[in-house]
Amino acid sequence: MVLALCGSLVPAVGARAAQTGRAAPVPLERLFDNRAVGDDSRPAAADFDGAGAFLPARDLTAAGWTPGRALTVQGARLVWPKRRPGEPDNVRAAGQDVALAGRGDALAFLVAGTAGRPVAGSGTVTYSDGTRSGYRLTVPDWRTGPLATKAVALPHIGTPAGRLTERARLYVVTAPLVPGRAVASVRLPNTPDTHVFALSVRTATRGWTGTWSTATGGHGPVGPWTDRTLRLVVRTSAGGSRVRVRFDNTFAGAPVRIGGATVAVRASGAAARGAPAPLSFGGAAGVRIPAGAQAYSDPLRFTVPAGADLLVSFHLPGTVSAAPLHRLARQRSYVSGPGDRTADRSAGAYTSVITSRPLLAGVDVGGGPGSVVLLGDSITDGEKSTADADRRWPDVLARRLLRQDAVPRYGVLNAGISGNRVTGDRYPGDGVSTDAAGVSAQHRFDRDVLGQPSVRTAVVLEGVNDLRWGVPAEQVIAGLRDLADRGRARGVRMLGATIPPCGGEARCTAAVDAERLEVNRWIRRGGVFDGVLDFDAVVRDPAHPSRLLPAYDSGDHLHPGDRGLAALAHSVDLRLLRP
Repeated sequence: MVLALCGSLVPAVGARAAQTGRAAPVPLERLFDNRAVGDDSRPAAADFDGAGAFLPARDLTAAGWTPGRALTVQGARLVWPKRRPGEPDNVRAAGQDVALAGRGDALAFLVAGTAGRPVAGSGTVTYSDGTRSGYRLTVPDWRTGPLATKAVALPHIGTPAGRLTERARLYVVTAPLVPGRAVASVRLPNTPDTHVFALSVRTATRGWTGTWSTATGGHGPVGPWTDRTLRLVVRTSAGGSRVRVRFDNTFAGAPVRIGGATVAVRASGAAARGAPAPLSFGGAAGVRIPAGAQAYSDPLRFTVPAGADLLVSFHLPGTVSAAPLHRLARQRSYVSGPGDRTADRSAGAYTSVITSRPLLAGVDVGGGPGSVVLLGDSITDGEKSTADADRRWPDVLARRLLRQDAVPRYGVLNAGISGNRVTGDRYPGDGVSTDAAGVSAQHRFDRDVLGQPSVRTAVVLEGVNDLRWGVPAEQVIAGLRDLADRGRARGVRMLGATIPPCGGEARCTAAVDAERLEVNRWIRRGGVFDGVLDFDAVVRDPAHPSRLLPAYDSGDHLHPGDRGLAALAHSVDLRLLRP
């Protein structure tokens, strides 16, 4: 859709180009000058990096990245070039002007570098009203970049001498736009080692409020499930009259097929209050999600109550033995016997229980005031809260917002992952792993915060896991500063929460507590975050400040229990959430 609109903008932009002596902007595919994708039978036809190496077409097909395929990554719709192996399929960035149209919150680039290191450069966005804004683009290398932030990794690299068993990476990198302005063209950086395969304006996050989400912590073994229906229970925050759901195939190496999906308000257990409403994907009943990509259902007129349980049911017609998942649901969901049982109102077919959340990553409602994202570790994730009771501190905060009128009733999105860190990846970002503690907060920030619908404010409560495993305070501080700076650069209000005490837990030594206090002093000093939530002061024992107050302690001395989590939520000045 984006490229189809470009033709109407070229004359106006071209007139300005003539005045400056530059060529008029043209659609990206007309600038393709490099051949990245090759066929093993004709290896000399492609040369991605100048040394004869290339992306194997067979691996891309296996990942679902077929020519002309529309992919959604980080909320941005991008089209993999419709080119045969050996044909030009990307452009080396050298300051070219690309015609582009749309209004959104960010530019999205499908890119990879070939310099053996990250490549950084600056470009310019021109808007239809003649104004401009700059952006900075840092592109990881296709062979050495982090697997944690890749869009997809291929298992091989093609060379004239044969395949190498080495991971080839492709990335989606976003850059902010001026809100509300219509894009007319984009000038690429002058960094020829940056290869651009696709470019779009991210629009999927506009016009929606996130009512529920979860953060993918890894790609873990499941089931295996063949011809089964999963019915996941999710708790809404904001309500609305339209709904869509999002499935994420993050970290995967192969596509996954959703045969059909429905949404319903829950009665109890796996039973729906009424007939489940069928969801569609581009008008079809199901969708095949490429490796690393997302799928949004089409908007559906459906009344989503605020503060209620929904049942999102989806059929897996093939065999799924590993999937992107969030391990710690603190909520029972259900798996059926054989068959597509998405339309079932009754619970009879759902004979098994799971306590993780595979594939389903978000539920949005149309319109609304936007979302607040809570980025955190196990305290935000709800470790030690009562199961099936929605007593995580984000749940309590959502209920507070629904019961007041002083600030908008934002959607509350829980982006906590148990075991997560600010600075280090627990899950390596690729392959099947039993570790579901996620990539670092720095590596997941774009996906879990900036890519959420209409995000207004983010709260960061992380760092205790870094400190408990020997990361010094200054490194944690640098990571938190990075998160705050990146969020504020995108217009997101960033709130920093102090780290609660954990004295008495095995790894929370006096030395760790000293580092924690240093991080908290830095947060309280201000100047980086837009506001501070002093959670340390809320739950610590005044008589023993290195420990949780006994009434708030779950018993492991690290995680607050229900009362402690409620105290955190009730301590939040709701006015701080307003952008």
